[in-house]
Amino acid sequence: MSDSNNFDSDEIITLHLNITGRVQGVGYRDSLRMIAQALNVTGWVRNVEDGSVEAIVQGEEQDVERVVAWCHNGPPGANVKYVNATLAENQQVFIAFSRVPDA
Repeated sequence: MSDSNNFDSDEIITLHLNITGRVQGVGYRDSLRMIAQALNVTGWVRNVEDGSVEAIVQGEEQDVERVVAWCHNGPPGANVKYVNATLAENQQVFIAFSRVPDA
């Protein structure tokens, strides 16, 4: 049975996220790291000079989608305006989720 709404739970995807709004200075990066680690999603997160947060998230499609869903609200104190999620072009394999230096 083939249905576009049913996902192969073993399919690994990598998304590039750009999150805008009040997302810096509210614990967004550390909260995202904890959520990603809890869901076995790998990648990285960092602040961007324009005030946004950028992340790469990689893992099983259903888990990555749960991380993206969390990103739309973020931690207490955040006021997320927009989450842009696109398939990442880089096919690097990540082994953990970490904060990286700001861009």
